[in-house]
Amino acid sequence: MSSTTPAMVPFIDFSNQNLKPGSPEWDLVKSQVREALEEYGCFEALFDPILELRKAVFGALQEAFDLPLQTKKLCVSDEPFRGYLNPSSETKTLASFTQLASELQKKILKMILESFGLEKYMDEFIDSTNYQLRIMKYEKPKTNDSTPALAAHCDTNTMTLLYQNEVNGLQIQSIDGEWINMKPSPNSFIVWLNGRLPSPVHRVIMKGNEDRYSLGLFTRPRGGYVIKVANELVDDNNPILFKPHDHEEFLKFFYSEITQAAVQFEGYITRLKAYCSV
Repeated sequence: MSSTTPAMVPFIDFSNQNLKPGSPEWDLVKSQVREALEEYGCFEALFDPILELRKAVFGALQEAFDLPLQTKKLCVSDEPFRGYLNPSSETKTLASFTQLASELQKKILKMILESFGLEKYMDEFIDSTNYQLRIMKYEKPKTNDSTPALAAHCDTNTMTLLYQNEVNGLQIQSIDGEWINMKPSPNSFIVWLNGRLPSPVHRVIMKGNEDRYSLGLFTRPRGGYVIKVANELVDDNNPILFKPHDHEEFLKFFYSEITQAAVQFEGYITRLKAYCSV
């Protein structure tokens, strides 16, 4: 049985003003990103510009979650895990946050594509990507015991950038099955993605007497765009595993069978194989 350990995921600094494509600084960080994703499936990204928005962002989250239930019901989506956002001052704050986070996401994406020799697909990838900002609140537990607040699972999108308030609780499972307590700094994001590189199983365990707020910027292919494996990634050791498919159509299939129980990584892979395996 695995246990919580004091291990840490890699910490990578994206705040260097000289971090530009082709520079020595860029190549160094690019190698750190690739190594971190291969070993852990995620990393902590230091990004100083986000500090300017921190107070306003978490104020906006509290304001949104404190809205009356009847107000929230006016903006309900039929799609899974889509919520509401009141068209007021917090919208502008969260739009600014999304802009900054997406800039970081594009840097990371470019580094990943370059590391695989796939930089020629950058424009296509950006043009085919949708961004979804999700705001989350985990209420303080009613007892002094550690309380599961989000069951262990893997995300179904391509990349996730997670930003949290001062209340910890996020845990990421290492490749060898150990749970790592994440304690990011105020100017850091936690980053992970799905695909050729491993996607980490993660969960939230609450303890203490404060609520946890976090934001997740999720990227995924837009509806109508057909995902297919780049020829450069296929060889004798890495054969094609899945047929080309529309990710939005896969999600409809995925959520049509989902229950209230947590979706483990095995559940995600099982559904993907059932939908489009070769």
